[in-house]
Amino acid sequence: MLGLRRAAAALLPPTAACVRASGSMAALLVSQPRYAWLRELGLEEENPGVYNGRWGGSGEVVTTYCPANNEPIARVRQASLEDYEETVKKAKEAWKVWADIPAPKRGEIVRQIGDALRQKIKVLGSLVSLEMGKIFVEGVGEVQEYVDVCDYAVGLSRMIGGPILPSERPGHALIEQWNPVGLVGIITAFNFPVAVYGWNSAIAMICGNACLWKGAPTTSLISVAVTKIIAKVLEDNKVPGAICSLACGGAEIGTAMARDERMDLLSFTGSTKVGKQVALMVQERFGRSLLELGGNNAIIVFEDADLNLVIPSALFAAVGTAGQRCTTARRLFLHENIHDEVVAKLAKAYAQVRIGDPWDSDTLYGPLHTKEAVKMYLDAVEQAKQQGGSVVCGGKVINRPGNYVEPTIVTGLPHNAPIVHTETFAPILYVLKFKVEEEVFTWNNEVKQGLSSSIFTKDLGRIFRWLGPKGSDCGIVNVNIPTSGAEIGGAFGGEKHTGGGRESGSDSWKLYMRRSTCTINYSKDLPLAQGIKFQ
Repeated sequence: MLGLRRAAAALLPPTAACVRASGSMAALLVSQPRYAWLRELGLEEENPGVYNGRWGGSGEVVTTYCPANNEPIARVRQASLEDYEETVKKAKEAWKVWADIPAPKRGEIVRQIGDALRQKIKVLGSLVSLEMGKIFVEGVGEVQEYVDVCDYAVGLSRMIGGPILPSERPGHALIEQWNPVGLVGIITAFNFPVAVYGWNSAIAMICGNACLWKGAPTTSLISVAVTKIIAKVLEDNKVPGAICSLACGGAEIGTAMARDERMDLLSFTGSTKVGKQVALMVQERFGRSLLELGGNNAIIVFEDADLNLVIPSALFAAVGTAGQRCTTARRLFLHENIHDEVVAKLAKAYAQVRIGDPWDSDTLYGPLHTKEAVKMYLDAVEQAKQQGGSVVCGGKVINRPGNYVEPTIVTGLPHNAPIVHTETFAPILYVLKFKVEEEVFTWNNEVKQGLSSSIFTKDLGRIFRWLGPKGSDCGIVNVNIPTSGAEIGGAFGGEKHTGGGRESGSDSWKLYMRRSTCTINYSKDLPLAQGIKFQ
C-alpha cells in the first residue's frame, strides 16, 4: 500500500533501521530467559532463511527487531540468487509429485497443516506480536485466519471443477477442465505476515500447485517459524518439502520472482508503487499476477445511523493494528448534522484506548512497525496542518521505548485535500463533513484505491444504492460494520490501484488454476459447429 504500506515485503530494499546486517549489537531476545518460548517454534540465534526440502541459505545475515522496544530478536540468513535458483528447481520438481495426488488427498494434508497451526496458535501469535508489533489477540487472530482458510480449503478440495455444457453437436460433450498453474510465488507484507500467506498457500495447494514464499524481511522469523510447521507436516506425509518452499530476502529475490518465467503465478501483497513495478515485470513476460495493494478506505455515517455501532466501528477500523491494515479506515465522512457529536464521542473513545506492550493481554494499541513509519506519521500530521486541518487528538510521538505514536483525529480538511488522498500507513483518521448522499458516494470513489468501504444507515433504499452500480466502487462494500475485519469465506481484494486481485474465499481458487474448454466427440460422425459444411 502507499507510503510505508508493506514496502518491506516487496521489491524495495529493507531500510537499515528495521532490518540490519549482522554485527555488534545488544543481546538477542531469543537468548534471554523471558523469550525462551521462541525455542518452541524452532528459532535460534541464527536461523536459515531458505527451505526447499532442506534448510539452508548463503545470503546476507539480517537481524529483525521488536517494534515495541527496538531490541534485536534473532538473525536470519537470507537467500542468495544461487539459493533461489536451486529452490525454484526443487519446487518445480516437487510440483510433479503434488499435481498427481488427488485433490481430496491434498486437502487432507492441508487439514493437517491447519491442525499443526492450531497446536502452536498462541506461541505463533506471540511471535507475531513480538516481531510485527500487533497486539496479542490480533496476532492469535491472524494465525486463526490461516487455520480457518485451511478448513475452508479442505472442503473446497472436493468441490473445485468446471461445468458440463450442452453441445450443439450430436454425440459431443463440452466440458471445462481446471488444472493447477504449477508454481505459485507468494510475496507477502509485514502487517499480515501469517494470514496472507495462508490465504494464498492453502488454496493454491489444494488446487495442485507448489508454492514459493518470500515474506517481508522485517518479519523473517515469522516466515521461518510458519515454514517449519508446514515442513514437518509435508515430511510426515512423505511428500516433497519443496511443495512449500521459502526464500527469505529483499529486492533481489522479489525481482527475480517477478521476472522468472518459471513462476506461473505471482501473488504480491504490498504498496501500489511497488505493485505497479511487479505487474509490469510480470506482464512483460506475459505472466500471471495477483495483486493486493493500497486502500484509502472510507466510512460514511448518515444522520439516521446508530451511533452505538458507529463509534466502536470507527475506533476499531482506524486504530486497530495501529492503523497498519490495508483495510484501515483513513477517511470518516459524517453528515453535517451529526459531525460535532460524533467527533466528540470518538475523541472520548480515543482517550480510553489502552496503549502498551503488544503481548500484554490488556493492550489494545501497540507500536508502528518501524522508525521510518513514525517519521511518515509525523510528516503526514504536519502536512494535514499545513493544508488546513485541525488535530482534535493525538498527533505526537509517545515518550516510551519503541515506535509508538498517538492515534490521531484530524478535522477541517476538504474532501479532496492532497493528504486525504494519500494513504499514510499510520493511525490518522481524517474526519470530513458532507451534506447529501450523492456527493459523499462520489467522494468515496474519488481516491485512486478501491479496497474497502462502509456506510452506516437504516435507510434500505440507500443501502441498495450503495451496493449498486452508482454506489461504492470498492471490492469490499459494507453496511453498518467497519471497513476492516473481513471473513475468509468472501473474496478479498479491491479495484483500481488496489490491483484487482482476489484472495481467500468465493471463487478466488480460479486464479490459481488454468481453464481448458474441452470438446469430446463420442460419435462416429464429424459435424462442425455453426452448421458449417466442409466437404
